[in-house]
Amino acid sequence: MFAACLQLRIDLCNSTDNTRRALNLAKCALNEGAEILVFPELFLTGFCYESFAWESPPFPILNPFRTMAKDYSCLIIGSLMRNKLNLGFCLDSETLRFQPKIHSFDQEKEQFRGGDFIAPIDTKYGKIGLEICYDLRFPEMSRSLSLKSADILVTIAQFPLERLIHWRTLCLARAIENQIPHIACNWANAGGSIIIDAWGNVLAEAGSDEKLIISKVDLEKRNNFRREIPCFRDRRPEVYR
Repeated sequence: MFAACLQLRIDLCNSTDNTRRALNLAKCALNEGAEILVFPELFLTGFCYESFAWESPPFPILNPFRTMAKDYSCLIIGSLMRNKLNLGFCLDSETLRFQPKIHSFDQEKEQFRGGDFIAPIDTKYGKIGLEICYDLRFPEMSRSLSLKSADILVTIAQFPLERLIHWRTLCLARAIENQIPHIACNWANAGGSIIIDAWGNVLAEAGSDEKLIISKVDLEKRNNFRREIPCFRDRRPEVYR
């Protein structure tokens, strides 16, 4: 399967313009054969705390993307704000499923409460282990997703420019330590989106500004890597205290 990071610039509280640019870049990705489209954290509104930015079911802000998912039979991944949660979502032609952000960073705590569950999202393209921005700094989360049989790790973020070395290092580490393909999509205001295979090879990487990167994600290679270096088989959780 082919997955794409759509590294968008996010204009705060400007959902109209953000949606227009997201759809345009998505069409480019689909024309290049992408089946999984990954957008940055809160790509439609940014951290906009105005009342209109807090979504309620059936989430009408996603209607253009519902149409796209149906027309192209693709999977769309991002996050939105709902009921004091930064709510990660996977949207396909039939369903909308969620994984909330678990770890709120700094002043985010004034607006968001952390989610209270971690579970891969089952899709026709495999089980997606979704984490959001600050979650990347907590290896327990990606390990939990991997132990729960996630096939692909996806991180969506608004990491700042001054911490991009942390971003890249942590993205690589999460892929290597869990032997899992990792699609990590940052906002274009900083850049550095990256797609990594389960061995830690960089398959595609973006600089700054709005950018589309795309790569094949091979789950059979992941299985081969895990047989070659059987970290999951050799774990000793009874002494991890």
